[in-house]
Amino acid sequence: MLDLNQEVKYIKGVGPNRAVLLNNLGIYTLEDLITYYPREYEDRSDVKEIASLIDGEEALIEAVAVSKISEVRMRKNLTLYKLIVRDETALCQITWFNQSYLKTKFIIGKKYKFFGRVSNKYGKIDIASPTFEEIDKNKNTGKIVPIYPLTYNLSQNVIRTIVENGINLVENELEETMPSYMLEQNNLCDINYAVKQIHFPEDFTSLNKAKKRLVFEELLEVQLGLLSLKNRYLKEEKGIALNKDVLISDIIYKLPFKLTKAQLKVLEEIDNDLESDKIMNRLLQGDVGSRQNNSCNMWRI
Repeated sequence: MLDLNQEVKYIKGVGPNRAVLLNNLGIYTLEDLITYYPREYEDRSDVKEIASLIDGEEALIEAVAVSKISEVRMRKNLTLYKLIVRDETALCQITWFNQSYLKTKFIIGKKYKFFGRVSNKYGKIDIASPTFEEIDKNKNTGKIVPIYPLTYNLSQNVIRTIVENGINLVENELEETMPSYMLEQNNLCDINYAVKQIHFPEDFTSLNKAKKRLVFEELLEVQLGLLSLKNRYLKEEKGIALNKDVLISDIIYKLPFKLTKAQLKVLEEIDNDLESDKIMNRLLQGDVGSRQNNSCNMWRI
């Protein structure tokens, strides 16, 4: 049976140490984890040719390694690792800083995917510190990737894996919170689809459907909560009922100008409210041109 209150430390890939880091983000339970939504997304699904890369953009390329990793020591504690790759259009240099483990990661003649920020200056194309993986893998490239708010010592790759493990635990098991007629009337997707697609969308159409559903539900909860508070307030709280013998008309007749029909109607409603024991919560606002000074008046009740 699905337990959304399960402590996050028991989810695959977490453990006690990472649980502390997740707690710093306000994630204590499985429910907290699956509702920890991304702050933005990177489109890593659109493969571009190297020759078409624009300086400053973030882009995904598929390219073959044509050299071994070269190591360049710049100074103490700073070493560059460079790899030359190519596709059918051009060559590209891939650069990492202080990543010695990469020296055995690439095989000449094998194709890989790289996603990162492009530098294209003086005809030399370079991508610095990209995300990469083999051509047949789609863990961090080849799709729309969620970007989460982070805390110290918790990387995007780690939190994505943990969230994915949480999503797998609840897949198709979440209880629908909205009636079917409301989903149909407002063209909303179900909760299981929404939660999965908000984290790992198949495409932007699916992502927008998930956003629409979750935003609608959040606003509905706020509206229902306010309505509940209002109803309880009206039932439990009593106002001061004023004496019905005091006539507001006595004051109106003494005014040096005549009120409009709309003003008289509102004053009658206010008078009725004041004579009842229901608490009045009213804002009356309008631009009224005074005959004497043509000023703008506002009545706040």
